[in-house]
Amino acid sequence: MGIDLNKHHPRKGSRTAPKSEDPYLLLLVKLYRFLARRTDAKFNQVLLHQLFLSKTNRPPISISRIAKEAPRAEGKIIVTTGTVTDDVRFLEIPKLTVAALRFTRSAKERILNAGGEVLTLDQLALRAPTGANTIILRGKRNTREAVKHFGMGPHKHKRPYVTSKGRKFERARGRRKSRGFKV
Repeated sequence: MGIDLNKHHPRKGSRTAPKSEDPYLLLLVKLYRFLARRTDAKFNQVLLHQLFLSKTNRPPISISRIAKEAPRAEGKIIVTTGTVTDDVRFLEIPKLTVAALRFTRSAKERILNAGGEVLTLDQLALRAPTGANTIILRGKRNTREAVKHFGMGPHKHKRPYVTSKGRKFERARGRRKSRGFKV
């Protein structure tokens, strides 16, 4: 038996530490690494893994999406490792307790004004070290603007990269019968 040189040093796909050098994130990782090791709760392992992820894999989640979970989360803490953003279309916010990595200023204000509570993840570790009475939520990954362009081609109905959306742009061959063909 020889050595398979192509698979000589197989690299595991999942991260074991964050790529970011943000000192606050690194301290959180240190904290949750300890909790994941010393408690039997799966919650801490899940949160630790989510802290390792890249920014595109930690998508933001809006207040309206969190508020949808409010009936299910009565008396529970809603946890997310992304950013909690505001939603101006959403008028009435219920009383919520939310723990997140970041909050936008307006989202934080609206949660507090509704009589809710805003926690950081280290405060969450003190409040619920095993993740008791918590609900983990994630934002949608594929709502980024960039994703709308992926898979471009004829008959694909994907968004083209255009300078502008005017009369002279993306209106020639393939878009009109009079210019060769129409898709």
